[in-house]
Parts: sequence; structure tokens; C-alpha cells
Amino acid sequence: MTGSRSVAGLCADILAGAAPGAGDLEALLRAGDEAPLVFAAAREMRSRHSGDAVYLYGFVYFSTYCRNACAFCFYRADNDECPRYRKTTDEVVEICRDLASSGVVLLDLTMGEDPVLLDDPATLAELVAAVVDETGTPVMVSPGVLPEQALRELRRAGADWYALYQETHTRELYDRLRVGQPFERRVAARNAARSAGLLVEDGLLTGIGDTPADRAGSIVAMREAGWEQVRVMTFVPQAGTPLEDVRPAGDADELLTIACLRLAMPDRFIPASLDVDGIAGLERRLQAGANVVTSIVPPTVGLAGVSQAELDIDEGHRTVHGVLPHLRRLGLRPAGVDEYRARMAAVRGTASGPSAG
Repeated sequence: MTGSRSVAGLCADILAGAAPGAGDLEALLRAGDEAPLVFAAAREMRSRHSGDAVYLYGFVYFSTYCRNACAFCFYRADNDECPRYRKTTDEVVEICRDLASSGVVLLDLTMGEDPVLLDDPATLAELVAAVVDETGTPVMVSPGVLPEQALRELRRAGADWYALYQETHTRELYDRLRVGQPFERRVAARNAARSAGLLVEDGLLTGIGDTPADRAGSIVAMREAGWEQVRVMTFVPQAGTPLEDVRPAGDADELLTIACLRLAMPDRFIPASLDVDGIAGLERRLQAGANVVTSIVPPTVGLAGVSQAELDIDEGHRTVHGVLPHLRRLGLRPAGVDEYRARMAAVRGTASGPSAG
């Protein structure tokens, strides 16, 4: 689309089949008081492609050790204020068994770039195989940058997904966030994961000095790459990091970005994360067009969140039981594993784009 259009006109054109360009997306990201029009269009687009189904993801942050120095992350290598632990395979399998029986359709096995585990990548593949064998549930692995051979081993072990977030596709901003980590290295790892047969998730961080133009550019880059799951999260300032004094942002930019992701990539998996505002922010994100609930964490097993290490976890709010009333209130329902597998297959079949990241 080209030329100047109103927010209502842009939404109508997109719902009629037009593909929004970066300028269109930037205009929608600046919708301001007209944001409800964008959210309504995103919900309509979600309904056309996902119906009333929502996919619930369990989250197992099994190692909080990391070799990196990301400016935004609580678990950066030199932060002494964050909890450190490394769960055993038996502990992870037990947690995953309970999550699977509770109704999640995917198990997200997440770690920092733990040098102990990355020095022996076969251990990670063995962990994935143990979880798949025990639960029969789809698995996402979020281990940081891995070489192509390790990614192939994860796929052979039964992993379905590889998650690796760029955070921003604006290189100057990226360099400030992911200190000492080449931009191209993360792009290459996602491309290698696709070559290995894994579905791929990319994601954005907002509230860290990004502009609507930055976010629009990232949405276009992820659409061109054809990643099967795309996400955005609001930055939460973390103690002990270079960005700890940044004033927390509200969720307005995140919500509009979720909606624009949906309008730009109608059939993708797009998460509403419980790891920013907890259960209190779930309905707003679903109303913006998300069709996944991520960061479901069981209480009392000693797991941390990423942006919010403790929020709503021990209270049991970040469980399937805690999420279901919110889905019902919005006329949505949790999908089962078989339905999720069918949806994964459908999305895999429509993904396109060779290598943009």
C-alpha cells in the first residue's frame, strides 16, 4: 500500500487482503487514540485464521547461567543479583510431565547461553529426547546461538521449534543491547535452524529506545524471513544491569505491535506473554490479536521467569488453571495437542522467505 490513509482505511485495506508495508505499519503503530480500531482489525484477522483457539505454552527455564553480557537481561554473566541454578534432566522431565498433564500444548525449554551445557551440546539433545519420550508433547528449545550440527541434533532428538530473538532489527540499537554478539550470527543461527527442519521464532523488545519505525522495520524483516512464530515483549528494567534505571514503559507499544504482527502475518503464532505484567496483562494482549499464551510456569518447583523472575509464579496464577477463566471471559478456548500439531503443520506449509532475520 502507498499514500496517506487513515487508520480505519489502512485496517480495512489489510482486512481486504492488502499487505501492509513498513510505512503502513508505522502509521498503525502510531495510532494513539485510534488504537482500538487496530486491535479490532487484529482480532478479526486472528478469528479468520485461528478461530477461537489459543495455544498454551509451558515454560521451563532450566538454567539461568549465561556467558553473555546483554545490557537488558537480569541473567547477564556479571550480574550477582539474579538467582542462578541448573536443573537436572530428571527435574526437568518431572516438571514437563506435570505441565503436559495440566493442558499445555508445547514445552519451552529455555536457558541462558550456559557455557557448561554449550560445551557439551549432546547433553541438550539428550534432555530434549527425554522430555519428548516422557510427555509426547511438542518442544521448543531456547538455548541461545548454536552451531548447525547442534541444531540438527536437537531436531533428531524430537525438538519442533528453535527460538532466538533478535530483539531489534535496527543494527545500532541491537549493538547497544546485545553487547559483543554479532548481528549476523543470530540471523545465521535462525537460518541454520530452518535448514535443520525446525520451526523458528523471532522476537522484539520494546521500551528500550526503539521507535515505531524500528518496530515496523522489524515486523517487515520477520515477515520476509517467514518465521512461524513472532513476538514482542515490553522491557522490564532489571537490577544489576546497565539499563536498571530506565523508566519502565507502559504496554501501549507492545499491544500495538502485537496487533501489527497479526495484521502483517495473519496466520502466525503470536504470543501473549505472562512474563511482563503477569496474569493481569493477559487479556489486553489477547485482545490485541495474540493467539498463544506463553510463560506458563508451575509454582513451587523453583523456576524463574525471564523478564519477571517471580511475578505470579508461586501464587499459581501463571498456570493453565489460572489462565482458563481469562480465555472464557473473552470467548476463547484452549486448543489441544492434536489441534496444535495440525496448526504447526499448516503454518510450516505457508512459511516463506529465505534468510532475512
